[in-house]
Formats: sequence, structure tokens, C-alpha cells
Amino acid sequence: MGWCCCYKPTLLIIVFTFFISQPYAVKFSLPFIWPLPAKFAFGNETLSVDPTLSLIGSSANSPILKAGFDRFKGIVFSNGFVRTGKAVYNVNKLYVVVHNKSEELQLGVDESYNLLITKATGSGKMTIEANTVFGALRGLETLSQLCSFDYSTKTVQIYKAPWSIRDKPRFPFRGLMLDTSRHYFPVNVIKQIIESMSYAKLNVLHWHIIDEQSFPLEVPSYPNLWKGSYSEWERYTIEDAYEIVNFAKMRGINVMAEMDVPGHTKSWGIGYPDVWPSPSCKSPLDLSKESTFDVLSGIMTDMRKIFPFELFHLGGDEVNTDCWTNTSRVNKWLQNQNMTANDAYEYFVLKAQNIALSKNWTPVNWEETFNSFATKLHKKTIVHNWWSSGVCPKVVAKGLRCIFSNQRVWYLDHVDVPWDVVYNADPLEGIQEASEQKLVLGGEVCMWGEVADTSDVQQTIWPRAAAAAERLWSPTQYTTELTALSRLQYFRCLLNRRGVPAAPVTNFHARTPPTGPGSCFEQ
Repeated sequence: MGWCCCYKPTLLIIVFTFFISQPYAVKFSLPFIWPLPAKFAFGNETLSVDPTLSLIGSSANSPILKAGFDRFKGIVFSNGFVRTGKAVYNVNKLYVVVHNKSEELQLGVDESYNLLITKATGSGKMTIEANTVFGALRGLETLSQLCSFDYSTKTVQIYKAPWSIRDKPRFPFRGLMLDTSRHYFPVNVIKQIIESMSYAKLNVLHWHIIDEQSFPLEVPSYPNLWKGSYSEWERYTIEDAYEIVNFAKMRGINVMAEMDVPGHTKSWGIGYPDVWPSPSCKSPLDLSKESTFDVLSGIMTDMRKIFPFELFHLGGDEVNTDCWTNTSRVNKWLQNQNMTANDAYEYFVLKAQNIALSKNWTPVNWEETFNSFATKLHKKTIVHNWWSSGVCPKVVAKGLRCIFSNQRVWYLDHVDVPWDVVYNADPLEGIQEASEQKLVLGGEVCMWGEVADTSDVQQTIWPRAAAAAERLWSPTQYTTELTALSRLQYFRCLLNRRGVPAAPVTNFHARTPPTGPGSCFEQ
């Protein structure tokens, strides 16, 4: 049995160097797993998998696991063949053991799993053991990547058996942000993106639902808010939002909603003009009226019924306070409160945080809030780095938690950022103390929607999002640019086979199509 894990790092480099030199000659005989498991070992035998494969174990009745197994079979046996009497199969059962029956999905849920594939006297056995059903889903994804369709025998085969994989994520928060304000994405497209996230073991969809350009979400407490949508056909009902959240949970993915305040709110006043400082000055929200905070509370009350994830994003970025100081009524209120414009910014953010906290949410804010008044933020605050380098080290030094999304490396709308720059970025850069490293929850790639819509969003997300996904899942000492390229190219082809229109890996601009004819494996 050849080992490829942290116990044998030298051999790991040798094996993947061979992949680089002859990456496609071995593409079916030695599967490329993405993201790379923490520890794994393999052998030299081949097992065939019965298309009538059944799920066995006390956890088999879990709706989440049963649905995951059905998706697994749909992917693995996608060629549409059925069992025939001529074929002899080595494996016809998948044993799954889940130790904890709770199916609550929250930050830090255990996603570890052990996958064991063995062979003895012509038969084989596949077992996934996990502490939670969500760990079992991650194991199913790895198993799906080990399965390959052989066109000669017309069977699904697992090469290099036996396999022993012990795996767990490096970070608890591994996200993708989707902006549905700059361009509207239909519910089915959002679900396709969530499905594709599960292939790369991402576990948080940061849904940037609302911004100054449009307010597409139904809010029952304030039903005129979605008059700020682009059109009546570009909206999300509360039923749509429920469907998206439940669809994501079935794949082990949380949905973190965002309501960016007090700036980026021009669209709010289409339905409720009173939230604007004046008809000619429409952002940030009017902080001089208590009714403005009633609207915030009403939105959060309704959203809390839909989004069970404990994190809620309150934005707080790019707040231009000129509307407050240039509107005489608001400026007079500031003077009466003995507030400067900067004081008012702090006042608004902290008041919004308290509303979120009262609804049992943990507030997440963009980094400007930390840069402006770090010591005033609530101790539960999670700071989201996006603008500048070196923010997370400062955040964790203050004892707060941080999410990494530095725009120079993890903004997917920056289509001139190549895959290797995405891959080599690390949320822990500049943080040496173990106690401070634990305060970095992870990171997310951001798909801002100014220059992407349904026609090209998936090509813009993939495969670069997968580069960040491996950085967030896999140990850094065994995942280097040198060993990753051929595996990422293979994973891009796997995404294509699963119906995800991921773009070629190494094109100068992301999402650009191939320049001529050729194999997917020779990009």
C-alpha cells in the first residue's frame, strides 16, 4: 500500500510530481481528489461498484443522508446504465456510521469523516464513519471523486484500492458570497451554485441579498420594501428564501444573510421614503428617526424566521456620512446629540448590532467598523476583512474573530486574478500565536454582481473558488501550487461533467472560453 498523507510528506511530493509530468496519462487510474484529504493511503487494486448499490447502517433513515446518497448515485451512475447479469461487481453496499444523531447545522459543526474501502477474496467493502451526518456528506463527496466510469467495461470502478482516508476541515467557515442586488439570480441558479459548492466542500453561502441598487426580498413586516427591486419579476418571496436555506442545509451548507447598513441602502426608500435623510440625499439611512431602527428590527425579525444560522452580516462598509451633515434636519439632530459624523457612524453600527444580538444573532461586520472603533464593537463581533492586508492579525490581537476575503486575492469579480494567486493566499498569514489563529474562522470568496449575471456567474466562480476551497479545507504543508495544478484542472473537468460550466483554469482572464479545440484535460 502506498501512503499519501502527512506521515510520508516526501512520497507525497514524488507522487504529485509524477502527476505534473504526465497528468493525463494517469487521469483514470489514479483519481485526483479535491480538496486534498488530511491523511490518505491507497493500494494497487481495482473494485467495480454495483449500480444497485445500497445504503446500510442505523443512520440510513436520516433524510439528509438518504438524499445525499441519492445525489451520490445520480452523479456516480450518471451514464444511465443498469445492472446486467454479465457484469461481476465487487461492491454492492455502502456502510455509513454516524455517531451523533443531531442534525442541527451551525458554525463549527463536526465535518470530519473516515472513509475505508477494502477488498478481500473478490468482494469489497466501503465504509464511511462520521460524528455527524454532515461529515458523512463530505465523505460521500470524496467517495464520488474516487469513482470513475470505465467505458470498456461500462462499469463504475474505484482504482488504487484499498483506500484509507481520515479527513477533516482546516477551518470551520468556508464560504462563497453571492450578490443578488447588482444582478438578480433566479432561485434555480442559486440552487445550482449551492450544489456546486458542495463538490468543493464549501459550507457557507453568504447571501448578499440587498444593496443600494435593488431590494428584492419580501419582508412581511414592511411589505413595500421590495418595491425597490428592479422589477416585479426579480424578487424573492419568503417561500423562495426558505427553499434556498433548506436546499443548502441538505448539502451541509449554512446560509448567512446580509443586510448592509447604514450605507448601500438607496433602494430601501423606494417603498419607505422616510428612511432617507431627504429625497435628494438617499444614503446612509436616516439615524435621527427611531422609525428607521424599527424598520431594521422588523426586517431582522422576519429574516430570523428564515435564516437559522447563528451569524448575521450587518455590513457597515463604505459609509459616506455627507447626507447626514448636509441634511439640515439630520445635522441639527447630530448637534443636539453632541455627535460628529464619525460618532454617528459608530452609534448606528452599535445600535444595529444590539438589535441583531437581541434576536440571538452573532453580528458580522465589514472591516471599516473595526478600523474606525475597534474597542467599541461588541465582543461577539466577527470582523470581515475585505479591503486591506493585515487586518485579521490586528483583529485577533484584540480578541475578536475574523473572516478573510482580501479583495486582492479572493474577489471573484476581479477576473484578472489567476488561480495560483487565489490558491496561495492564506487566512492565517501574519498570525503566529495558536490562540490567535483559532480566532480566524476561515474565509470566503466573493462573487460581487456588477459584471456577472446568470449568463456567466458559474464560469466566474469556478474553478478559482475551488482553489480557495482547498486552502480552507486542506493542510497547507501538503498543498502547494506545484502539486495542485493538475488536480485543479482535473477537478474543473469533473465540474463540467457534473453540469457546472467551470471555465479553463489557466486562461489569463477568468471565465474566458477555450481558444481552440482540445481535450478538457489539456487546458
